[in-house]
Amino acid sequence: MWANQLLSSPSVIWQASTDAVLGGQAGAVLSGAWRLMLLGDGSPTRHFQLLTGDPVEIELISMAPETSAGASAGGPPPAEISELESPLLRRQVWLRCGERTLAWAESWWNQQQADAYLLERDQPIWRSLTARRAELFREVDGLARVDAPWLAERFGHGGPFWSRHYRFFRGGKELTVIREVFSPELEHWLGPAGLAPGSTQPQGLGLQAGLLQ
Repeated sequence: MWANQLLSSPSVIWQASTDAVLGGQAGAVLSGAWRLMLLGDGSPTRHFQLLTGDPVEIELISMAPETSAGASAGGPPPAEISELESPLLRRQVWLRCGERTLAWAESWWNQQQADAYLLERDQPIWRSLTARRAELFREVDGLARVDAPWLAERFGHGGPFWSRHYRFFRGGKELTVIREVFSPELEHWLGPAGLAPGSTQPQGLGLQAGLLQ
C-alpha cells in the first residue's frame, strides 16, 4: 500500500513556450550538459546512475486519485494532461542516488494504464515501462523554473529550480505526463547550469527569468 498525501505542486516562476522547447530554442543560456539533461529525450534515471555510479532509488511520496486535471494543488499542472483519459492518478516520488536526493517528480496517469504499467510502485517509471522491451517515444514539452519550500528543504539548496515536463507515447497514444524538478546537487557532476549572456563562462543557477528563452 502507498501513501495518499500529495504534496502541492511547485510554483512556476518562469516557463518557456512550448514552441521554443519543441524547436530547441528554449534555455539557450544553459550549459551543454544541462541542456542535454533537461531537453534531451534520454532517461534521467539512467543518467543519474551513470553520473554517480550508484543505482537510482525511488522514494514514493504518494500515488492518489487526481480529483480534477485542472485543479492540482499548488502550481498549475502541465496542459498536456488534458489529453489523458479520466479518471486520473497522480504519483509523486523523490529520486535518490546513495545519500543524495537528485530530483523530485510527479506523473499523471489514466488509472487503468497505471494498474497495467506501474506494477512495481517503488521502481523508476522508465524501468517499469521498458520491462517488456516495448517501444516508447518521449517528447519534452516544457522547460521551467519552479520553487517550493519543501523542495529547498529536501535538496538542501535554495530555489528556484530547473524543471521540465514531457510525455511518453506508446503506439502513437499518450501514456503519461511527467514533471521533473532537478536538484542543484547535479552541478557536482554537470558543472554550473548556466552560461553568462554573451559569454562562454559558466555561472550558477541564479539566472534572471527573462534571459532563459
